[in-house]
Parts: sequence; structure tokens; C-alpha cells
Amino acid sequence: MVDHRDQGHANLTLLAVLLGLTVTGVWVWKRLSLDTQDYIVDQAVPMAAIGLAITAMLFILIRAVIRHRVKSNERAKLLTLFERETVQDKKLELAFALLEMNEYHVEGLESAIPSLKELFVTTLQRALGDKQHRIRGMAASHLGALQDLSVVPLLVKALEDDHAYVRSCAALGLGRLRATEARERLKTAMEQDWDQTVRSRAREALERMRE
Repeated sequence: MVDHRDQGHANLTLLAVLLGLTVTGVWVWKRLSLDTQDYIVDQAVPMAAIGLAITAMLFILIRAVIRHRVKSNERAKLLTLFERETVQDKKLELAFALLEMNEYHVEGLESAIPSLKELFVTTLQRALGDKQHRIRGMAASHLGALQDLSVVPLLVKALEDDHAYVRSCAALGLGRLRATEARERLKTAMEQDWDQTVRSRAREALERMRE
């Protein structure tokens, strides 16, 4: 753990350095000739500003490249673990984590989409009972992220699930798919479902279809 006293000393040291640099800068500035000051204001300052802007842009670009590389490496590791896993429950956990880490996009997961689809479909159909409603719901919402319209009938059926969490996740999945063929069923859920979350998810799904 980080010692707060050490952190406080570090902050004080940084503040002292900044204060020292400021005082030194003012002292040096006052001893420059007027011509030198005018030159700095007219030439050096704009150039420095341009240099700082370029540096900032390069920093942002490099940081984005590094983040993309780190994300790609993490995705590759999870993908390898998913493909090698044989225990169904652990494979399902990895599938959820994989899509969540990939921000619910399929880019980079193309090779695993058939397996992901089969796993989510099987889970949604067989994870029956009230105790498994969360697994059913997560399967429904993640299924929509795969952008495979063949699962629309299954998600529409999930809108009739006994548990509100599953119905709301099914609406979320249909919204992710922008499944216009489910528009009327979503309108019914938005207007008639007793659960507020289900109604909100159905409304959000319909709004996505208008985009």
C-alpha cells in the first residue's frame, strides 16, 4: 500500500519545484532586454505553443495505439481461454467476459461467433427456473451483440419470460440487433409490461431502430 505521508511529501516536493521554476522564470524575464522580451513574445511563444500542441497530439495518438494494442492482447488471451475451455459453466463465464471486454462489438471475435451463438442460445433455452434468471438474461443481452438476426425469434420469445430481468435483457438484445421485425412486440412491452425496467429497455430498443 502507498504511504500517505510519502505521497504528501512527494506532492510538497513537486509544488516546491514548480514554485522554484516560476520564481526563476520571473527573475530571468525581468533581466532580459526589451528587444529580447518582444522577440520571445512575438516568435518564441507561438512556436512553443505549436510545439506543445504537436506534442499533445502525438501523446494522444501514441496512447491510443498502446491502449488498442493492450486491448487486442487481452482479447486474444481471453479468446484462447474460451476456445480451450471444456467446462460449460466456465466457458459461459469466459464468453460473457469476452464480449464485455470487447465493449459488445464483434470486431476481432469473428472466429468465435458460431461458438458464442450456440452457447448463448443453449443457455437461454435450457437455463430454466427462477434461480437461473440472471444467466438467461445475460445470455439474451449478449446474444444481441453478435449481430445475427436469426436469433430474433428466440429473443422475442424471451420477452414473455416469467422473470422481468430476462424480459429486459431480451429487449436490450433486440435493440442491439436493431431487429425491426420485433418492433410491434417491443411496443407492447413498452406500453403494457408491469416492470419499469422492461418498459425502459423496450423504449430504448425502439429508439435504436430509428437511428
